[in-house]
Amino acid sequence: MSKTILITGASSGLGAEMARQFAAKGYDLALCARRTEKLDALKAEILAAHPGRRVEVRALDVTDDDQVFEVFRGFAKDFGTIDRIVINAGLGKGAPLGTGRYDANRETAMTNFVAALAQSEAAMEIFRAQNAGHFVMISSMSAVRGMPKTLTTYAATKAGVAHLAEGLRTELYGKPIKVTVLYPGYIASEMNEKVEQSTPLMASTEKGVRAMVDAIEKEKASAAVPGFPWAPLGVVMKHAPMPIFKKLI
Repeated sequence: MSKTILITGASSGLGAEMARQFAAKGYDLALCARRTEKLDALKAEILAAHPGRRVEVRALDVTDDDQVFEVFRGFAKDFGTIDRIVINAGLGKGAPLGTGRYDANRETAMTNFVAALAQSEAAMEIFRAQNAGHFVMISSMSAVRGMPKTLTTYAATKAGVAHLAEGLRTELYGKPIKVTVLYPGYIASEMNEKVEQSTPLMASTEKGVRAMVDAIEKEKASAAVPGFPWAPLGVVMKHAPMPIFKKLI
């Protein structure tokens, strides 16, 4: 019997590539995002490559609390069991605090943290009813330490969602529901396509997501992905004295 994975923010970038790679591993897919035309195209692509898979898609704006619960419950009804849920939807907007762009910072905070809380509630409702499941939170290497300028709010939201998931892991330790937090480094995606791509640390979408999928399949408690260079870099980022840290970023 195929396992089922629900992925939010699945219409592009990391979410879409996770869908492709999990389909190749034999998973049936519950995919949701705002842009249904992209979801439909992805569904057609996956079914053409893997005719035996089942792919269900639903429109979801993660900032609409009621819709989050409606969509998650709908997928659970569609499939009967949801084995794994990846909370991936996110936003990369931001501006230095106090520069007149509270609107952008608030939008990022609401999408990346409050909406992730709603998704976590909806996911755990399913897993508690099943008494089984794998809860996966996509954080960021920026969560390791407070970040400056345009990244300040974004990094804070990613630290927040990591702590949400870690709190769940503590609560559920030794029980059938597993929790993974991933900390992706620079992975090419739609969110960062306007960022300078020449950095040697930028992994391709395919390679970066392969590392993410591998960590998820192993049900790691937490993982910096790709492991190299981000696992050692994360230690440096967290503990470097401020003058060195500022030069690093």
